[in-house]
Amino acid sequence: MFLLSDNDQKTLLEIARNSVRSYLAVATFDLPEISSDVLTQSHGVFVSIHKHGELRGCIGNVHPVGPLYRVTAECAIAAAFGDPRFMPLMKKEIDVVNFEISVLSPMELVEDVKKIEVGRHGLMISKGKAKGLLLPQVAAMYGWNRERFLEETSRKAGLALDDWKEGATIHYFTAIVFGEKRLHITATP
Repeated sequence: MFLLSDNDQKTLLEIARNSVRSYLAVATFDLPEISSDVLTQSHGVFVSIHKHGELRGCIGNVHPVGPLYRVTAECAIAAAFGDPRFMPLMKKEIDVVNFEISVLSPMELVEDVKKIEVGRHGLMISKGKAKGLLLPQVAAMYGWNRERFLEETSRKAGLALDDWKEGATIHYFTAIVFGEKRLHITATP
């Protein structure tokens, strides 16, 4: 897994927030000049938005589709305005939400579920046309064991809880997870 410096993390968080702020203002957001080679690499990424500790939106892309900094901006806008589980973010909310970014490693096929490490691995389960993904921090946050993590990922895919046991394809991945709270970044208008 590659590493992101605190400065790289801060840059990505600023890009996420500023792209959403510009979208709310119906303005064009010019992405900053990027000097870090790491931020120009392609990686899967998810942007999560939290309000008062509760999820307010989360959208990502599992497969690398472009430079990390650009995909982060796109996912931030999608999380704020396109997550079907939530109403689009409103202007009055931008200064009270917190952004969290998960930069993913490549997906690996799970051949033995005993190798899944709760808190370290995220999961993607697919069966037929159904597909569901949970980030590594979700299982840790809820204190799930491995089996519960597999069940909840199946549920996220719209499958029965035990569908992971037969005929499903399971992938795992790791992620570098960081957010404004950890880096003590506050919203500035």
